[in-house]
Amino acid sequence: MASKDNQGTGAFIRSESAFRNFISPDPGASFPAEKGRYALYISPICPWAHRTTIVRILKGLEDIVDLYELHPSMGPKGWYFSGEGSSLPADPLYGFKYLPDLYKKADPSFNGPFTVPMLWDKKSHTVVNNESSEIVRMLTTAFDHLLPEHLREVNRPGGGLYPEYLRSAIDETNSWVYNKINNGVYKTGFATTQQAYEANLYPLFDGLDLVEKILISVPFDENGYPGTQSRKYLLGDTLTEADVRLYTTIIRFDVAYRPVFLCSLKSIRHDYPHIYSWLRRLYWDNGSQDTRGAFHSTSAPFLAVYGQSYATARHKKVFGGQGPLIVPRVRTPLIDQL
Repeated sequence: MASKDNQGTGAFIRSESAFRNFISPDPGASFPAEKGRYALYISPICPWAHRTTIVRILKGLEDIVDLYELHPSMGPKGWYFSGEGSSLPADPLYGFKYLPDLYKKADPSFNGPFTVPMLWDKKSHTVVNNESSEIVRMLTTAFDHLLPEHLREVNRPGGGLYPEYLRSAIDETNSWVYNKINNGVYKTGFATTQQAYEANLYPLFDGLDLVEKILISVPFDENGYPGTQSRKYLLGDTLTEADVRLYTTIIRFDVAYRPVFLCSLKSIRHDYPHIYSWLRRLYWDNGSQDTRGAFHSTSAPFLAVYGQSYATARHKKVFGGQGPLIVPRVRTPLIDQL
């Protein structure tokens, strides 16, 4: 959740990711896809990291790309290993306690931001990439030759998470979902003036209203013909990358963004019935080949602590860590059963 100086406007401005290398199935590439060579560093609270852990499970990469989990909240020195809950006690490769030390090992001159997710190459001892959208794309295709036939993109339902016939629609959807919703909650919650807050609050709910309308509309198949039923997923009957990227914001909305980040005009549970049905379908789908339980297993253990972590982050960002920290309470169960 790194940001630049808001230049006195009170607006939250997200920093660009710094490491943008790519893993390739080409054995001659600088970063070739190999089993056990790479490690994915994440915090389970971070929605950008969450999207990569979902795809790692959807693709069956648990035995191919290692997962190293940090503490749910940032400390004074940034993301760190605590040994509490599901966090590792220390970095298993070098014994570091703090993620910035790993970045410094890769590049001693790098001064941040020290973000998750971060994809690490154990062979060359460096950061491959720390941009979540690009890590998602790498996990989607780069390791396919190491996977069983049924998990390769070409054999997945609908052609996979980023099928050729839907790519323009996925890219377009990702763009406005990021600007209005994924990043919109942060631009709202981290605003430090009323003007900046309202300038992002209303576009956020415009974006959610649009998602609700899309989920009601009739989808088109890969040949361009309208279907006969309402949409199961965001772009039709096929689970795509667009669903993954939207999900990690929506799962946090009622428990964190609405009460903590003051995204308060509406709730997902009560005001967006079709988004809530879509959310519940993904969350509770533990057995199908479509999801492999990826959404539930990466969300359920942490739903109850999202509020605490986001309240801590906002307290630090907006108030400089000064004054009392109040954590809003929300109702349970957090996600209704289907």
